[in-house]
Amino acid sequence: MIDYTEGSSFLHKANPITKVFLAIELFAAGILAPNFPAICFVIALTLFINIISSNAKKAFKLLGAFSVIGAFMFVVQALIARSGEPVWYFITDQGLITAGNVALRTIALALPLLSMLALTRMEDLTGACVEVLHIPYRYAFTVTTALRFVPIFLQEMTKIKEAQTARGIEFDSKNPFRRLQLQLPFIVPLIVSSVKKADATALSAEQRGFYLRTRKSSLKRYPMRFSDIAVLLLGFVVLIAIALW
Repeated sequence: MIDYTEGSSFLHKANPITKVFLAIELFAAGILAPNFPAICFVIALTLFINIISSNAKKAFKLLGAFSVIGAFMFVVQALIARSGEPVWYFITDQGLITAGNVALRTIALALPLLSMLALTRMEDLTGACVEVLHIPYRYAFTVTTALRFVPIFLQEMTKIKEAQTARGIEFDSKNPFRRLQLQLPFIVPLIVSSVKKADATALSAEQRGFYLRTRKSSLKRYPMRFSDIAVLLLGFVVLIAIALW
């Protein structure tokens, strides 16, 4: 879901640092949102930004995935909260409000950053961090490589699972504990393949002059344009509006 989505929207053309800070502003707005309408507004705004940036499909997939997590947290919070008046057995009205707050806020906090990652190439993010934020290349490369390896790990997991399925292992069991038990043996081959890829990546980077990279080494420049400032100001206005809601 965080693989780069091709497109030519204003966010695709924006500086990678602009997208990161816009995600941080929406993240902060999700934290400061005082009530359900404000949180829903942050979620809706994030979805709208993804829709006009041709990233609607991945955004709604992320929304579905985090809705499941939010629903689980809603149930847990509703069961453990004790303040307020009882509504049904030991579930209270204040517990339901808190549970809904936690569930919606989970979606509002996770959606912006993951959506912005889907609109940014990792190599552009590395270059922009070095040029605009003056972060040493080795640190910027480490962070973006960790993000880049997430879909690679998922692909490796899928390959291992398909190989095991071809050998007759049933992963469609209705018993969740059985499915979890079948997933545990994947850990060893996944770690082995991941270490091999990390070693190969480190060797390749070293042969390409990794330790010699500076701010001026990149062929592509990442200037902050007027449109980037406008996007950041828009995010700041949204943040102030949510804080004053």
